[in-house]
Amino acid sequence: MTVAVAIFAHQEERRIALCLASIPLDRPDTLFHILVNGTTDSTADVARKSAGSRANVIVHDLQAGGKSRTWNHMVHGLLTGNEDAVIFMDGDAEITPGSFDSLIADLAAHPEVNAAAGMPMNGRMAATYRDGLRAEGGLFGDLYALSGRFVKDIRTRGLRLPEDLIGDDGLVASWAHTGLYPDSHWVHERVLMCDGAGFLAEQVSLLHPATWRMQYRRLINYSVRFFQNRIVSDIMTREGPDGLPARLASLYPQWLPRFRPRPGLTAWFDRKALRRMKAAI
Repeated sequence: MTVAVAIFAHQEERRIALCLASIPLDRPDTLFHILVNGTTDSTADVARKSAGSRANVIVHDLQAGGKSRTWNHMVHGLLTGNEDAVIFMDGDAEITPGSFDSLIADLAAHPEVNAAAGMPMNGRMAATYRDGLRAEGGLFGDLYALSGRFVKDIRTRGLRLPEDLIGDDGLVASWAHTGLYPDSHWVHERVLMCDGAGFLAEQVSLLHPATWRMQYRRLINYSVRFFQNRIVSDIMTREGPDGLPARLASLYPQWLPRFRPRPGLTAWFDRKALRRMKAAI
């Protein structure tokens, strides 16, 4: 059994050590790639210190940021195509014990499945999020796994996420459900909910102003993602993955005139998002 793990870390000097302490870095059959991307803090140094002298843990200090761009680099530049499973996770998440074994075992036991989802385990909305994942067959970028066969298909087809896409998980889940075809090929059972795998995400706290700033930026990103998903859904319905552009911003001129802020408190973040998208053209 050969397993690769991608750990995405952007400005995570506060959390990366906790993240790495929560995962089994001593697994002999597993190669860990810590993907420090677009970072100006000491994330890479902290990661190297946490990794120690382990030969199976590689810290990549990548100048260019962006999770989707880094996801493409991992899949097409760092994997061999011979992995039995590939686990993707965020560098600010703590992984619950036994999660990797559960993800790998569930994929092995269900060869028809393309992806397995780790489950959120903390926060007021954790149970609601878990129910939503089961109903929609979604993935959280904090922790999920893809079968080696499915990753090999992605590599063979040369499919890449748009490099400016906010969030890999939604589009990867769509690819997994459709088997890399248009949405008309959607099969819910191709994404498995793995109850034995979970993650703990950092919660917003009144006592920690850094988490307020994190949440503010996150809400703007969620708004960008909302509008991007409308573009992506249209492409996946009509053409499938082959129709995705290298950058979604190349399609903004024809889509932005159709977009309006949603009502309520979301409108503030939607306006911020639309200004950011206009500036990206």
